[in-house]
Amino acid sequence: MMVFGKAKLVFLSVPKTGTTAWEKALGPSADILVNDPPDLKHAPVFRYNRFFRPMLEKFVGEDLEIIAVIREPVSWLGSWYRYRRRPFMEGRPNNTYDVSFDDFVEGYCRGEQPGYANVGSQAKFVEPAGNGTAVTRLFRYEDQASLHMFLEDRLNREITLTRENVSPEMTLSLSPEMEAKLRRKCAAEFALYNSLQPTSTP
Repeated sequence: MMVFGKAKLVFLSVPKTGTTAWEKALGPSADILVNDPPDLKHAPVFRYNRFFRPMLEKFVGEDLEIIAVIREPVSWLGSWYRYRRRPFMEGRPNNTYDVSFDDFVEGYCRGEQPGYANVGSQAKFVEPAGNGTAVTRLFRYEDQASLHMFLEDRLNREITLTRENVSPEMTLSLSPEMEAKLRRKCAAEFALYNSLQPTSTP
């Protein structure tokens, strides 16, 4: 999570949406950069509302804009699946070394998710808090150009990005039956993504 006081901007860090690259590019100029522990770095709206909002409204102002990035759900799960196959995950109970992508997604769709598929929810991450605190602008991960344009305009600076925290490359696909189950069981994830315009402008 990053906070830019002069710009009145909060950038929430949804996992597996490329925010590590933005944090590397913008972190040195952010007034607040939270990159550890993970539960605070990736603070969802409810946690931001509880722990950060009162302080920021007191010292920065109440008219803060909150932004976040949302990834197409199958792609998002694919990134998690690939991430949990990285070498450092070997031997850990939540790795996906011996799990197919279909089995990973099937686990994600369960009421009680196995450890390897317990990766959270983008829809829950940005769900508004009970007091109305909410993300005010969402960007599609697949539309990096619009996010880049928005941030350069808002922060009044040029931004150069590098690739960070990249998961292993591999071709992933779901069986039609499993994709249909995912779309049925996790309809809120797809509804959120589909509600975003393909192109956003500042």
